Amino acid sequence: MVNKITWQRAGGITEPGRYMYTFGWLTVTPNDLAIWKQFPEASFTLVELPPHGEELDDGEAVHAEEFHLGTFELPMTAEHQPT
Repeated sequence: MVNKITWQRAGGITEPGRYMYTFGWLTVTPNDLAIWKQFPEASFTLVELPPHGEELDDGEAVHAEEFHLGTFELPMTAEHQPT
């Protein structure tokens, strides 16, 4: 199970929206993108939303996991590591 995601792993998305990945749906907000634009190496924690059903065009129900981005971490660089 994926519990963190980077901008690169998310495919370098540039627009807010709802995207399907192998682990389920991911909703990305304009604020999430602003952080990734400022800190492209940031990794966000995936926060799972309560389960719900989704109906396909043929009326069949599908249950997909739904996530949004939670807190983020910046990678430690040589200049920011404790001495």
